[in-house]
Amino acid sequence: MGFCTLYKCICQFFLSMQIVWGVDNVKLLNPPEEALPDHLLRVLYSCDGAATVQLDCVVSFETGTVSTILIRQWSCVPSDPVIRTVKLNLPDWLVYQADGIVPESHRVLNCFLRASIRYSGSDDTKRSTGSQDVASLQPKPFFSRPIKQHQLCTAWSKQMLQLTQQFLQKQCPLEQETIHLLSGIYASTGEHFGITKTLDPYRNELLEHFRLEAISFPWCELSMWIFVSRYCKDRLCGLFYHIDSHNNYATPALFLTKSGQLHVQINGVSEESSAFLSSFTVPLNKWCQLSLTLQGRTVTVSLAFMDNKERAVKSSEHMLSHSAMFDDTEGYFVIGGGKYIRGVEGYFGPVVYYRNRVPHSMSEAVVPHVIKNVNLTGWLQSCQEFIFDITVKISGFTLKAKHEKKGTCFDVFHEWMEMERHSSHPQCELWEEAAPHRKLAIKLAKLLVFKHGGTAVSPSALGRALYSFSVLKMGKMSSSAVVSKILPLLLQAGCLADNHALHMSSVLYSTGLGVQKQPVKAWLLALLAAQRDDRMALLHLGHMHQQGVYGFPKDPDLAYAYYANIAKQTTLDRHNPSPQQTFVEAVYLNNDEALNLQTNEDHHIFQWLKLQARRGAAEAEQALARMLFWGQQGLSPNIHEAVKHYRRGAVQLEDPVSMYDYGIVLLLGHGVEKDVPKGVTFLKKAMEQGFVPAINALAWYYEQFEKDYQQAVQLWEKADFLGSPDAPLNLGVLHSQGLYPGKPANQHVAYKYYLKSAERGHMRGAVFLADIWSTGIPNYVERRPSDAVLWVKWTAEQNGYLGSILRKALDAYLKSDMFISLLFYMMAAESGYAPGQFNVAYLCEQNVVQRLRQHGFIRALQPRSFQSFFRII
Repeated sequence: MGFCTLYKCICQFFLSMQIVWGVDNVKLLNPPEEALPDHLLRVLYSCDGAATVQLDCVVSFETGTVSTILIRQWSCVPSDPVIRTVKLNLPDWLVYQADGIVPESHRVLNCFLRASIRYSGSDDTKRSTGSQDVASLQPKPFFSRPIKQHQLCTAWSKQMLQLTQQFLQKQCPLEQETIHLLSGIYASTGEHFGITKTLDPYRNELLEHFRLEAISFPWCELSMWIFVSRYCKDRLCGLFYHIDSHNNYATPALFLTKSGQLHVQINGVSEESSAFLSSFTVPLNKWCQLSLTLQGRTVTVSLAFMDNKERAVKSSEHMLSHSAMFDDTEGYFVIGGGKYIRGVEGYFGPVVYYRNRVPHSMSEAVVPHVIKNVNLTGWLQSCQEFIFDITVKISGFTLKAKHEKKGTCFDVFHEWMEMERHSSHPQCELWEEAAPHRKLAIKLAKLLVFKHGGTAVSPSALGRALYSFSVLKMGKMSSSAVVSKILPLLLQAGCLADNHALHMSSVLYSTGLGVQKQPVKAWLLALLAAQRDDRMALLHLGHMHQQGVYGFPKDPDLAYAYYANIAKQTTLDRHNPSPQQTFVEAVYLNNDEALNLQTNEDHHIFQWLKLQARRGAAEAEQALARMLFWGQQGLSPNIHEAVKHYRRGAVQLEDPVSMYDYGIVLLLGHGVEKDVPKGVTFLKKAMEQGFVPAINALAWYYEQFEKDYQQAVQLWEKADFLGSPDAPLNLGVLHSQGLYPGKPANQHVAYKYYLKSAERGHMRGAVFLADIWSTGIPNYVERRPSDAVLWVKWTAEQNGYLGSILRKALDAYLKSDMFISLLFYMMAAESGYAPGQFNVAYLCEQNVVQRLRQHGFIRALQPRSFQSFFRII
């Protein structure tokens, strides 16, 4: 007998003796290898006393959770070993496909069967476990599982549900793993405006489990394209940063320094933080791909760009002394500028965040199609060459004009050069030669130089002259050939930093007025003007991204960045009126009554109002002052003349409205020498007559000049009760800054006041409300980006520069200059202004467009390439 055979016999003997002696035992005799339905399982068991045999299925999921499912229980009494056959009723979600009745399950990592002998304690609450046996079960893939044949009547709705694609073609829900924070291009002015983004947790529990596990050990990458026009004016300016729920900088924070280096800041788990500078600088006027990679404690920042047609890659690596802390669902992210820091001056291209993974190296990346299509660098290179050529010409003309002035002295060398010039080139010098498409611009430059007696003319002054000349020519055009000549002049003016020319060219390309519709070129020109802070271009781009016109995707966060900029400027412009601004009036061309109210200083309506004012009619004084101050109803703004009417109504007529207006201009010094005590006197008189805005203005005086917050709050509360839109705004500011007497700072209370102010029609209240809705207040106010856009759009459309466009369009219409009227109304319409869009449609209905097409003003041209586009500059 061999040793192995002898060993087996001994083991069997002791096993049989163990059973005979009554020691508890349980064994699974035929467990299945896979999770199968209705398997007949044989269980061998015996017990030493009264006990319970329990059969469990233990399942662990990829989320880290473990579930124990009771399959069967039966009693056990001391006896010889017993074999029992039981039907293995595993949970349906473990063995069958989900079908609408069988529920879906989380992903199963592993499972096993467990049989055990359990004894009850003396109080029947505590149970001890004796012998047990386990057997592993391999869970079957979803599509390898059988479909359960239900033995019940299924509702018709359930049957229809089973036939849908959701069950016939099983798909995982779309998750935010690769997040395109910005898909297009954003023109950044270098101010406190940028793109705000927030992220949601994963819907899939497994992915969310991994994300939560990675908060203290982040493994992710941020890739962004940037085009820096100039380095920061301040110590730092924003590229991409994270703000947490306490309004503190969180991981990651990426800034640009004055010297062009990258400043990277990472926060730790125990409120630790680290910051370091990159070893390289970001080049100017080049598209660069910036990559920030977090791999545990290792932080790598890389930069790739084209240098002399070769791809250059630079990187810096930093090892943290602490664990990084990065919860990407807390707070919000900002691309560019924000509340606390200015943004970079330049352009932001596509920004992609790779969540919980590091996808590739910098050498594998390619330039995005959107950057190639827009071809910003091509435009700037062409403009740089054109500006150099114009500068040379202006310098030559300046020198030539000075030489022709009497009494001008030159050195001997210059006189010798002049003799050589006259002998060899008596008619034209080499530097005066120009390409055909630039001759008109150079001729205009020569005229300007000689007009100013040899004084050097700046390229920007020439740009303004080119734009004015172009508009003048379009007003007198008589053939399509003139239109084709005007566009190069507008583009050249845009190259010379005239934003009006850039915006008008953009409108021509986006509407097809005289040229073939080319949305990409229109977008490029609008981006160039918006980056220089042109209000109409900002309005145009905000509308483009809010509505998703011309094939561009809707992006309320990007639209908000543009609208917030012009909305902020609108509130400032209202306090700094200028002749370039006109009050925005929604005049519809089919409204004869509104058209008949349009006037000028020689019109009978204006003269009648002056007559009534001289006769002591307070309403006439108010109307005249308002029309002259804001430039309403066809009048040009004349602040000094408006102040005279304010004074007459306040002093002679003691009209409360005029006393309020006169008091305000005295406080601010608009059109009159600043006189605060006198202004306060008139405001008090207006308040005594119950004029509510005067109450608010006096409260502002006490807050700004006297620093008497108690008195200011008392007046503002009274004005708020009487329905003033200004009062809740100012009360909200006090609550926000912690200046309300006896109360700490409270952003939620401030939000309620801002909401009230905005609903009453206050522009600054609308801007403050939209600012809160763009980010939200944790635990109080949810983020509402689409609603925030509506408020800043409403404010932006009150801008005085839009009013000037509308005034030019209306004046041209009243003078029967239909082409100029159509052009300027199209500029307003492309900015999303509804009355402008209506008036364009009205002109079309009146067959204006058909008549223009007959005369060759509007024609279909073949698309031109960017190369030909740049050649006309």
